[in-house]
Amino acid sequence: MRMRRHSSSEEEAGIDLTPMLDVVFIMLIFFIVTSSFIKESGITVQTPSADSASEQPRGNIMIAVNPQGEIWIDRQPVDIRAVRATVERLRVDQPDSSVVVQADQDARSGLVIQVMDQVRLAGVADVALAATAEGR
Repeated sequence: MRMRRHSSSEEEAGIDLTPMLDVVFIMLIFFIVTSSFIKESGITVQTPSADSASEQPRGNIMIAVNPQGEIWIDRQPVDIRAVRATVERLRVDQPDSSVVVQADQDARSGLVIQVMDQVRLAGVADVALAATAEGR
């Protein structure tokens, strides 16, 4: 039996996919790096200032309460009765997530306490109340 040798011109006839794969992986890395993974509540609130405020690692679930009594979670307005279910749904992906309540300084304290109570009923033990440190 004789073995046939392929000529070099036959080997070069195929398409080399290596440069295309390199470009695809570079684009994938670019999109991952430039995408934002920061969770936001959806509205801007004026948090009260406190002398004892300290910087904490950012919470995974952000809840905002504005002066008009609106509650925002994950850029969506939420009724007080749906806070517990929404937090439970968000915790499915990250079971060890913490919650930060961003209450406006003019928001009703009773509503803020109700929100924090619903978060604790959802099984979150680590609930923080956002405040701005004095002098910042």
